Amino acid sequence: MGIPSGQYDHAGHRHGARGRDDPRQTPPRLRRSAYAGRLIRLLLAFFLLTGFAQAEPLRIATFNTELSRKGPGILLRDILRGDDPSIASVVQTIAAANPDIIALQGIDYDLERSALNALADALTAAGAPYPHRFAAPPNAGRQSGADLDADGKRGSPRDAQGYGRFFGQGAMAILSRHPLQTEDLQDFSTLLWRDLPGTLYPMIDGTPFGGAEAHATQRLSSNSHWSLPVQLPDGPVTLLTYHATPPVFDGPEDRNGRRNHDETAFWSHHLAGNIGTPPTHPFILLGDANLDPKRGDGRSDAITALLSHPTLQDPLPDQPTVNWLQTGPMRVDYILPSRDWQVLDAGLIWPEGKDASRHALIWVDLTR
Repeated sequence: MGIPSGQYDHAGHRHGARGRDDPRQTPPRLRRSAYAGRLIRLLLAFFLLTGFAQAEPLRIATFNTELSRKGPGILLRDILRGDDPSIASVVQTIAAANPDIIALQGIDYDLERSALNALADALTAAGAPYPHRFAAPPNAGRQSGADLDADGKRGSPRDAQGYGRFFGQGAMAILSRHPLQTEDLQDFSTLLWRDLPGTLYPMIDGTPFGGAEAHATQRLSSNSHWSLPVQLPDGPVTLLTYHATPPVFDGPEDRNGRRNHDETAFWSHHLAGNIGTPPTHPFILLGDANLDPKRGDGRSDAITALLSHPTLQDPLPDQPTVNWLQTGPMRVDYILPSRDWQVLDAGLIWPEGKDASRHALIWVDLTR
């Protein structure tokens, strides 16, 4: 509202004490206008400071790239060569989705994170930069020293804490456009399987499968279980991510089926505060559970419990995320945001090419 020309410009030239009729007092109409302006400015500042202002949506994704190779260093070599069709498909798929944060599975780990950095560099060249990158030593390929599969031998890929021909084969990583608060990481990868509440560790006539040594050695995570906060412009979000073992390739003891169940059941215990410190702010549970709630050989009650968990929501119900030749389409990859998020959109991108991953990249757009 403007000031009418010449109507009150003489007020400052009057004399006398301020009183109810003093013309130097701001006229009521202007007082209301000034008050309204100050109120609007205060409310705007309040909204900005308290996060009420609409934040940019967050696109979160998870993708089993299936980039793992048969030996250490081979994945790095193939990325640097720049002519591998499976790597090109992964880069194309991630760039097309363009997520702000993505959890990756099926990518080989090395101590210098050279393969992960090379993949991130390829993504930058494709127009999808990820300056913040995380990977930690996994259980995949980490030899246990025990005969975990009870075949009378030690040192085979199945005697590793998680299946692997070499340390780090087919591991996990996170790429992000927002800072990762690694100082607050909770890495549960060393948790022994037997220490999970209600563990389904296989027992044969009351004796642990593989014997006492295996029982005292075997970790729960076939790969990793991470709780990692990420600093967004409007506050932190915690990623809860993992990659469970397939519930097959074992014997009548159902070692892998039981372990797959417990790797997923872990999150119910974590959210209940039984293991570690559960998130106190918005979080997202995501990764490859290798477990369909309705089909397959897995013990589906573990994933069913998460899908119906009171703190979680499911943006892609009943959506197949993998297409295996042996089984056909199944749902094994998940993004489950906490209920304090508003889901704006969700979808899948299927990689293209004969050497492409059989998994879809799944993404969800969130705001809060």
